Amino acid sequence: MSAGPPTRPSLVGRLRDRNDRATWAEFVGLYAPVVFGFARKAGLQDADAADLTQEVLRSVVGAITRFDYTPARGGFRAWLFQITRNHVHSFRRGTARAARLTARVPGAAPVPLEEVPAHEDALEAAWEQEWRRELFARACGHVRPLVEPATWEAFHQTAVLGRAGQQVAAELGLSVAAVYLAKSRVLARLRQFVQAAEEE
Repeated sequence: MSAGPPTRPSLVGRLRDRNDRATWAEFVGLYAPVVFGFARKAGLQDADAADLTQEVLRSVVGAITRFDYTPARGGFRAWLFQITRNHVHSFRRGTARAARLTARVPGAAPVPLEEVPAHEDALEAAWEQEWRRELFARACGHVRPLVEPATWEAFHQTAVLGRAGQQVAAELGLSVAAVYLAKSRVLARLRQFVQAAEEE
């Protein structure tokens, strides 16, 4: 059984070595989807969100040696959120400036700036939601290979898709009790993974 991803403090510590390609690939795999998803929730188009994700990752490369975990200031995730939020604000300022300049050009269509959550609470909520979504996806990716396919399917059908246990049991050829037991066991493993990830 896999021990799961390394603890974040060890990952952050290894990130200080810019030549450690495996660690940086792991970091990008874990955090790029969170940054990208947050940028999309902040109203950026796919291409802009991808560009912003690259800018955030470049900023992390440049600043990771100065990152110092201080409980009063928050952990790595809070630090990454600050970097990402700052890049989103910079993007918005640049887009607003471009829209004002375009509006001055006769016949030019204004650059649309989508309705975006501008309030800090909304940004923090969007970041937390994206973090939770990505954490759930990682947990599923970790747990799914560890259980039988029928066990996973029983969990997925009932817990994720919200289908009734009786329907799922009939389709999978299991008893209703077996479906709910499968759901419970998978949820326990997912919770264990999430708890370990949040303690990192």
